[in-house]
Amino acid sequence: MKIVSLVPSLTELLLHLEVEMVGRTKFCIHPTAAVAAIPKVGGTKTVHTDQVVALKPDLVIANKEENVAEQVYELQQAGLQVLVTDIMDYDGALAAIETIGNYVGQAAKAMQLVAEIQQAFRSLPQAGLSVCYFIWRKPYMTIGGDTYIHDMLTRCGYNNVYQNEKRYPEVTIEELQAKAPDVLMLSSEPFPFAAKHVAELQDVLPASKIMLVDGEYFSWYGSRMVAAAKYFRQLSEQLNV
Repeated sequence: MKIVSLVPSLTELLLHLEVEMVGRTKFCIHPTAAVAAIPKVGGTKTVHTDQVVALKPDLVIANKEENVAEQVYELQQAGLQVLVTDIMDYDGALAAIETIGNYVGQAAKAMQLVAEIQQAFRSLPQAGLSVCYFIWRKPYMTIGGDTYIHDMLTRCGYNNVYQNEKRYPEVTIEELQAKAPDVLMLSSEPFPFAAKHVAELQDVLPASKIMLVDGEYFSWYGSRMVAAAKYFRQLSEQLNV
C-alpha cells in the first residue's frame, strides 16, 4: 500500500511498521532520515489536497484534532480512502495502533508494538503532585481534562489543576497563582518555551517547581509511547518522586 500521512506522530508509527509512505506534512519530522525522502504535502492545517490526490495513495491517514475537516472532506470527495483517527487517551492510542496495523497489512507488528507500550507503561512512578502544563504563551494556554496530554499526566500520578476545563483553555497568571500548582511544566511544542520563560514565571510563582519538558513525549501517540514511558520516569526522578 502507498500511504499519505497528515499526522506527525502517525507518520512515525507508519515508518516503524515499515509501510511505504508517498506523502507527509512538513511537521512530520521523525524519524529524520526516513522522512527526508518522503514528499511534503503542506502542513497539518494547510494540506495541499491537489498534491495528495496526484500521489494516488491507497490510504490517507488523518486525525480529527490535527487536521481540518474541510480538507479531509475534499480528499474523500476526490475518491481517496481516508482513515480519520480520534485519539484522546492511552487506550485510544493503543486502539489506533491496532486499527492502522490492520489497514496497512501489519497487524502482527502493530500488536507487538502495543505489547511493548503496555510493558513500558506498567508501574509508572506516581508523582502525587498538582501540575499545570503550558502549551502556549501570549496568551498562556494549558490543557483540559479531555486531552491526550492530560491522560499522560494522570498516568504519571499528576493532578492536573485544570482537569475540569475542556480542550485548551487560556490561563491568566492570577488564576494560576490562586491554584498554586506544585509543578508548572512548560512544553517544547507548539510554543517553544525556553529557560528565559522559566525565569520570568518563577518570579510570579516562587513556590512552584517550573521545568521545561519535551512536548513530543506528552502529545505524540504511536511508536513514540515506548520512549515516552522512559521519559516520564526520568521526570519523576528529577522531581524526587
